[in-house]
Amino acid sequence: MHTHSTAARHFPADFVWGTATAAFQVEGALGEARRAPSIWDTFARVPGKVHQGDTGDRACEHHQRFREDIALMAGLGVGAYRFSVSWPRVQPTGAGPAVQRGLDFYRALADELLDKGIQPFLTLYHWDLPQELEDAGGWPARNTAERFAEYARLVAEALGDRVEHWTTLNEPWCSAFLGYGSGVHAPGRTDPVAALRAAHHLNLGHGLAAQALRATLPSRARLMVSLNPAVVRPRSGSEADREAARRIDALATRVFTGPMLHGRYDEDLIADTAPLTDWSCVRDGDMAAVRQRLDGLGLNYYTPSVVSAGGPVPERHDGHGESPHSPWPGADHVAFHQPPGPRTEMGWAVDPTGLTELLLRFHREAPGTPLYVTENGAAYEDKPDAQGQVHDPERIAYLRDHLDAVRRARAEGADVRGYFLWSLLDNFEWAYGYSRRFGAVHVDFDTQVRTPKSSARWYGRVAGTGRIPDED
Repeated sequence: MHTHSTAARHFPADFVWGTATAAFQVEGALGEARRAPSIWDTFARVPGKVHQGDTGDRACEHHQRFREDIALMAGLGVGAYRFSVSWPRVQPTGAGPAVQRGLDFYRALADELLDKGIQPFLTLYHWDLPQELEDAGGWPARNTAERFAEYARLVAEALGDRVEHWTTLNEPWCSAFLGYGSGVHAPGRTDPVAALRAAHHLNLGHGLAAQALRATLPSRARLMVSLNPAVVRPRSGSEADREAARRIDALATRVFTGPMLHGRYDEDLIADTAPLTDWSCVRDGDMAAVRQRLDGLGLNYYTPSVVSAGGPVPERHDGHGESPHSPWPGADHVAFHQPPGPRTEMGWAVDPTGLTELLLRFHREAPGTPLYVTENGAAYEDKPDAQGQVHDPERIAYLRDHLDAVRRARAEGADVRGYFLWSLLDNFEWAYGYSRRFGAVHVDFDTQVRTPKSSARWYGRVAGTGRIPDED
């Protein structure tokens, strides 16, 4: 039974209702002079790294079918589309001039969105580093941050007249700690010191790119970054468990928000990681470069983490894939536990209270900065029925409860301006390949036929009315 009033379930008329994708997960169009290899192309070809050897070579063929996909969005009444630019499509080696054919695709994409009344929200980096840059050292190398700023400038010159909303990085935690720590993501390295260096150079890349964007874009442009801060809960009230939660918060969240929002790495993070690194990769001036004015902060949320002090061989149900190597340098003794209650196909606990908690945290920590939920959604085992329809009541329930969590945060004062459903399409789910479906639109990966699920129509009604409907 709902205790809040119907009026309170309304969102303001200017609230942004969007969907999101990432270039590598949906575009396809590798080779044929269309796109150079990224670290994910290389990683997917290593036996055993990606489920059933799946690759992103075809993905959802969004590169060819983007007009069809935008028509789907328009039909649902979605007002914004968050997409990423493929760095190796625009600048194949991560250096030198832009490839105009690559930029032309994103020009056409933005034009089609604008023509259909959909706001483009552009992300510069969603994990697909050009392979040549990885061969030269990757994110643990400072040069990658400098190259990223140059790439940002090239994209801004090409699309600044069309795109108002710009995001530097998506989930740099995954790039650094899953890519270079646990190795479950590309490039698959397992070096805790490299992971910490990568985190710093991602921070630096964000700051240098933000400077390049500000110098290139019209004054109306809005700059953001999208982070996936952890909502970390100690398993008990013991001092040891609270200390475990503090350590994970430092590595999951404050390693990025400290420099980006406050111009510093927190002292406890430096102390926790002192056995691994002296942070000599941080040079004079870096903190000032990283801390750039933001017009919005993107927050991605799926599930909370429950941690304890652990033991000699701690459990690690952290939701980030199986690996003998930890993505938590300096905190690899911390145990992660499965919270009770329902779970998605990813094994992630469904707990919308974490989203309210996260939004209120950053309402307090970044006052005056508009907040956006730039990713939220769930994977379920969606199959067409005998009539070819895809009914996904579990996803509708998930979305309803998480949108209500956003409403609650707003009611407590959080300046949340928009929500982006992950994802528009079923797609290449990184190391899970095509075995996990997050889409509001079902994709038959053999025929590429798109079928909007029940949740797509439900979400379209929410976007059209600005109101969470009462339970069906």
